[in-house]
Amino acid sequence: MTDRKVRVRFAPSPTGPLHIGGVRTALFNYLFAKKHGGDFILRIEDTDQTRFVEGAEAYINESLEWLGLTVDEGVVQGGAYGPYKQSERREIYIQYADKLILDGWAYYAFDTPEELEALREKAEAEKTKFSYDMKTRMGLRNSLSLSAEEVEQLKNEGVPYVVRFKMPEDVEVSAVDMIRGEVKFNTAILDDKVIFKSDGLPTYHLANVVDDYLMKITHVIRGEEWLPSMPLHIMLYRALGWEDVRPEFAHLPLILKPTGKGKLSKRDGDKAGFPVFPLEWKSPEGEVASGYRESGYVSEAVVNLLALLGWNPGTEQEIFSLEELVGAFSIERVNKSGARFDPEKAKWFNHQYLINTSDEKLAESFKKELDVKGIVADSELVVRVVGSVKERINFVFDLWEQSSFFFVAPTEYDEKVVKKRWKGDVPAFMGELTSALENVNNWVADDIKAVISAKIEEKELGFGLVMNAFRLALVGGGFGPDLMLIAELLGKEEVISRINKAVENLN
Repeated sequence: MTDRKVRVRFAPSPTGPLHIGGVRTALFNYLFAKKHGGDFILRIEDTDQTRFVEGAEAYINESLEWLGLTVDEGVVQGGAYGPYKQSERREIYIQYADKLILDGWAYYAFDTPEELEALREKAEAEKTKFSYDMKTRMGLRNSLSLSAEEVEQLKNEGVPYVVRFKMPEDVEVSAVDMIRGEVKFNTAILDDKVIFKSDGLPTYHLANVVDDYLMKITHVIRGEEWLPSMPLHIMLYRALGWEDVRPEFAHLPLILKPTGKGKLSKRDGDKAGFPVFPLEWKSPEGEVASGYRESGYVSEAVVNLLALLGWNPGTEQEIFSLEELVGAFSIERVNKSGARFDPEKAKWFNHQYLINTSDEKLAESFKKELDVKGIVADSELVVRVVGSVKERINFVFDLWEQSSFFFVAPTEYDEKVVKKRWKGDVPAFMGELTSALENVNNWVADDIKAVISAKIEEKELGFGLVMNAFRLALVGGGFGPDLMLIAELLGKEEVISRINKAVENLN
């Protein structure tokens, strides 16, 4: 661990909605920073203008805010190391690209995309692979193979060019990845990557190294898809003379599909009916993709779910608050192998958070749904109803399905339950039960049960048979929470009305 103040960055590209794999990267960066008393920086990497999507940056900010991942420095928050948007740092990158060229670590390349494509096709036809590297560079059109005069002339004529990093011929590159241990590469197998494009903007490789240095980033925690870029980034630090302040690297494992091979994609979510984005996304073209927030998940459940995808706390504990995650988090306990996403486990986490949410808070959300349905209900009743059914729900919108009978009398009755429960002496008994219930003075669950039990004993009927028929009359089926609580909350008048209606309809 470095002696410097820990500073990490989450650096997404605004090319569309934020995938939950990206959200997990943000979360692990946040947890690591807060565990070590450091800063969590949000940097927008928008150097690829061809893939820029309107609204994506605002979406990223809103997603992190919803999840409770407070950003210390960023485009919105400001900070001492801005600008935090790469497209606003163009002049900075030019300066370092020029330094690399001057020091012999990079060169201008004037080859056209068509020329390079022709070379790739030729190599393919010969069953080989073309690579712009130490073996081919001197036979191509660049400032290494051309004279200084020719290079100057091409630049003066406005011929488009890119800047490529000049990879040395046989250098062993090694670094310790905080998750994977020592990683070794040899530059002999690496190509000369473009670090500055013809549109005047750098590629990710140069921009992220320069920004991480200037923003004093101490740890780079990112997805494993960036592992192959690690030797180039290490060489860039070396070439720029920054090796002594190079950040430590950690490459996170992939989030895998629920079944089969490969990483989790939007298609997997569409196919199985679960979201892969934190918030609903509406593309500029009008396409809508579902989000966890709009699908009824609470943000704490999503954070908890993602934290345990690829990280193991080393205990049996599964439910963590964000503060508890900060305390327990250790980058060394992140797995090397991919983590399989389980949509059912996601629902389980949401269920756990809902049953641990206060009845009052849940009732506030449910009240909004009741308002939409035009149902006016007493607030205290809604709180008690929520408390009676929340053990049965995965999402707030399940509350209506589990409790609609508290607000609307049944108009239909489950045929299977009718056939099984509404038979023999029961229909006649139910007709007599209303008279007994009229005499209940204190309408609470225990007193209601005592009166019904006495009546059942008097008539020598089976308790279970009667109670199931009673439930059928009140809710229209064989489901719901404690029956006497249902009766208490409905009130004497409504209970008697529903029994009479059931007798009338079912007899």
